[in-house]
Amino acid sequence: MSSPYVKRLILQPDFLNSYIMAEKYIKLFNEFPPVSTEAWKEKVVADLKGADFDRKLVWRTNEGFSVQPYYRQEDLEQLNYLDTLPGEFPYVRGTKTNNNDWYVRQNILVEDLEEANKKALDVLMKGVTSLGFVFKGCNQVTKEDLAVLLNNVCLESIEVNLIASCCTCELAEAFAAYVLAGKWDPKNVVASVAYDPFGNYLLYGRFKKGLDHVKGQAKNLIEKSAELPQYRALAVNGKNYGNAGASVVQELAFSLAQGAEYLSVLTDEGVAIDAVAKNMKFNLSVSANYFMEIAKFRAGRMLWAQIVKAYEPKNEEACQMQVHAETGSWNKTFYDPYVNMLRTQTEAMSAALGGADSITVLPFNAIYEESTTFSDRIARNQQLLLKEESHFDKIVDPGAGSYYIEELTASIADEAWKLFLEIQEKGGFLAAAKEGFVQGKVKEMATKRDLNIATRRENLLGINQFPNFTERLEKADSVEEALSPMDLTAEDAEIETIKPYRGAQAFEAVRVATDKYSKDNKRPLAFMLTIGNLNFRKARAQFACNFFAVAGYEVKDNNGFATVEEGIAAAKEAGANIVVICSSDDEYAELAPAAFDLIEDDAIFVVAGAPACTDELKAKGIENFIHVRSNVLEDLKGYQAKLGIK
Repeated sequence: MSSPYVKRLILQPDFLNSYIMAEKYIKLFNEFPPVSTEAWKEKVVADLKGADFDRKLVWRTNEGFSVQPYYRQEDLEQLNYLDTLPGEFPYVRGTKTNNNDWYVRQNILVEDLEEANKKALDVLMKGVTSLGFVFKGCNQVTKEDLAVLLNNVCLESIEVNLIASCCTCELAEAFAAYVLAGKWDPKNVVASVAYDPFGNYLLYGRFKKGLDHVKGQAKNLIEKSAELPQYRALAVNGKNYGNAGASVVQELAFSLAQGAEYLSVLTDEGVAIDAVAKNMKFNLSVSANYFMEIAKFRAGRMLWAQIVKAYEPKNEEACQMQVHAETGSWNKTFYDPYVNMLRTQTEAMSAALGGADSITVLPFNAIYEESTTFSDRIARNQQLLLKEESHFDKIVDPGAGSYYIEELTASIADEAWKLFLEIQEKGGFLAAAKEGFVQGKVKEMATKRDLNIATRRENLLGINQFPNFTERLEKADSVEEALSPMDLTAEDAEIETIKPYRGAQAFEAVRVATDKYSKDNKRPLAFMLTIGNLNFRKARAQFACNFFAVAGYEVKDNNGFATVEEGIAAAKEAGANIVVICSSDDEYAELAPAAFDLIEDDAIFVVAGAPACTDELKAKGIENFIHVRSNVLEDLKGYQAKLGIK
């Protein structure tokens, strides 16, 4: 057996039967001659019938590297980490050795301590193994408050996470005091507090009490929690980058750089490297890029292990990266919101297969309202299904040995490491943030992704592609907050900040405007004037209906008209605001001008397609064309203006 995994695993009795079966398959495959990579590519090129291989099949990712259409075992020969088992440095295959279990976290908004406690006890009976208490506002939480909040909660049986926008240090100290004064064995209490002053620096633009104060607070937290070995007092909220439009590589690189800055600053303050590393938790987002996200977690553990090792910890376990995964908000929508369940399901799968230590699936409606009993239950059960029915918690690192996932892991690690080193050359994370380097990179990527969404190179189901034609937003007047980026920039900010937002917001704003307009006016109607070649008219009518439904317009498709006059008459009778002629390129030269002359100023006239006669049609006054290369967002904004929709 040539695989390094098999060489290691066959030494273990549990794998003996699998080894025997594998040997039988090898004998079977030996009957077939090997096929070289060159032969494979020759066959693919031949089947492409002259099309360029790289342009047609190679995926150029936002992450800065290209993905081939297939990989082979020889592609893994240069990877030097493959001959490791789970639990072995550099932990690319995870820190767990016997299973792939993770904590199922559910967040609870704390407005009333007793009500939050009641909800916590309820969800703990429904499969949750990790509680995330989210505190709003700046009210200081005391040890006595925690006694109410955590009443009857067995801290040795679950994970507890405290999340606050301010007074985080006081909250962290109060929790440590509460645990040490209680009946639990401190060594068995698994908990975290999201104290992330460096991350907040990029959100707010300043340190509220200065960098020296931050250093002192962080050092104090680590010292006061020394008796709680599984209590993580420091956080790296890398999810903020992903939720601001950063790529997978950027989120990972900036998170690693932020974590390295904590290591440097606190060891300079005299804190042992083991203590700093064991107090850190990385909170990362998960996007819809399924395999890329699996590889991100694997690459992150590998790189973080190398970073911590450079500080020469006494215990190698200090090199282990603890990761909490949270389904991202960047790709979530409030139109067709049940699609968010599909998004979060694949994201949770990525996080689980990537070896996350804990996972939060945000409820499908979390971006536009407080979660409901129903949405909380669905979010919770999405993880439980992965465990109880799909058994994702049984196999450690199931992606190991996959040529594709291993290559993605290596590529992400390479690109993230390059970006990490670039930040270090600028003096580290804080220096790069003050220079605006981190913010600039995130903004650059977000702008690129916005353009991809506007031109439908990146699809958001139900938003820029395949909308629900009949959906009407009843609360169109109360969604302004969901349409704006989350701007937490302080008045005395000293640097540019990053602003988490959603990629769907620009399209949603167009559709919200239509829904508001339609409360007092007739909803705009886009009428399909289908004529001529059957295949072309059907395909283009379907495209055009989808195009205008994205803006919330009513659309009317038709089977086909015998003449232009018949079609225009039907459009006028229907009260169409937009008439879209759908035919073949060859027929447009004659049919489009005829229809344009008949429609006059009664409706906006649009040609579906980009025919060779476009210039001739424009010369006759036809100015509206929609096709696959259109900037859908800008075009729809233009139609909104023509229709008087603001």
